[in-house]
Amino acid sequence: MIVRNSLQCIIDRMNEPRRFIQVIAGPRQVGKSTMISQFIKQTTIPVTSVNADAIAHDNMEWIAEQWKKARTAISLYNESEHILIIDEIQKIDNWSEVVKREWDNDTFAGCNLKVILSGSSRLMLKDGLTESLAGRFELIRVTHWSFSEMEKAFGMTINQYIYYGGFPGSASLISNERRWRSYIQSSIVDPAIDKDVLMTKRILKSALLRQTFDLSCAYSGELLSYNKIAGQLQDAGNTTTIAGYVNTLGEANLVGGLQKYSIDTARKYMSVPKFQVYNNALMTIQNGRGYEKELLDPQRWGRWVESAIGAHIICHADELGYKVYYWRDHADEVDFIISTRFATMAIEVKSGRRTTNKGIRVFEKLFHPKQTMIVGNGGFSVEEFLRLDMDKIIGLIE
Repeated sequence: MIVRNSLQCIIDRMNEPRRFIQVIAGPRQVGKSTMISQFIKQTTIPVTSVNADAIAHDNMEWIAEQWKKARTAISLYNESEHILIIDEIQKIDNWSEVVKREWDNDTFAGCNLKVILSGSSRLMLKDGLTESLAGRFELIRVTHWSFSEMEKAFGMTINQYIYYGGFPGSASLISNERRWRSYIQSSIVDPAIDKDVLMTKRILKSALLRQTFDLSCAYSGELLSYNKIAGQLQDAGNTTTIAGYVNTLGEANLVGGLQKYSIDTARKYMSVPKFQVYNNALMTIQNGRGYEKELLDPQRWGRWVESAIGAHIICHADELGYKVYYWRDHADEVDFIISTRFATMAIEVKSGRRTTNKGIRVFEKLFHPKQTMIVGNGGFSVEEFLRLDMDKIIGLIE
């Protein structure tokens, strides 16, 4: 069983004095519940672990009851500390208000009850945290699976990872692509759209949101203006609405729109977006013609390679605190610009569809990045780059 880096973060924070609620946040099907089970097996601190999945959504007092049970255990067994874990907490209405009340009561009473919250909807968790629990929590971000993890757990090759992406639950199905596609659609995409997004955000046109998602994923790695998107959609919608939907899909760790790098902040937000999925599986179910067929087409395969590099970069942006952009000036372009508070890095992907490009040299003259990197022909191999932890890459410019 794979042990993800986030598990050690949970262990370390639970061994510290009680300070904050720990919130495990991340997209669907990345192993958050598995990681909680691994933690429970390893920790020596007594644990009360419950799941709100089957609880009625309006049963807010259920949370208070679990809290009381954990407090009773501390008193009954004379424990110096105790951990309460509530999974799928976002399914309870107004959960954050109840958590705030109970946490503050413990703080006032000096009760050493530590708390871990987790849920399958990143958007629902985010809304509750920002509304009620400001200053009371820390995030433990869980990302999509990397190539190294998929290789170690399932023996996935680099080309399989580029095409099928990093959803662990789907790895055993890749020999039957039709079945694999059905699983990704019904177990990941549909719940992410129908539950995480539509139940959290005020979406006036759900069909338009779905079409925006499909088109954005299909064009991963490509520049496409919101006007052109609007022209390809069946349901009418203005560019502002579509841009808002893309932003929401990015918050759900599905697909985002990268802005053009510029010193002028206003120009960044006025630029044509470059779409980027967070997991290449989402591009494949929209645009893939079959693994063997795409692998044998260098021009099209280059799109998958560039998108896989972009997914690896963008997945860790929130966790490590950097921004991701692209840059283009007429024929000159750079695929990815990583920007931290201190410096920038330019990353150019030389794949089957583009092996020569002077854009990175032009960018260097204009913006003087602290570091540049070539991935592909003449630089780091794609496999080598996808094995690198992003914190090590960021370390080159910090």
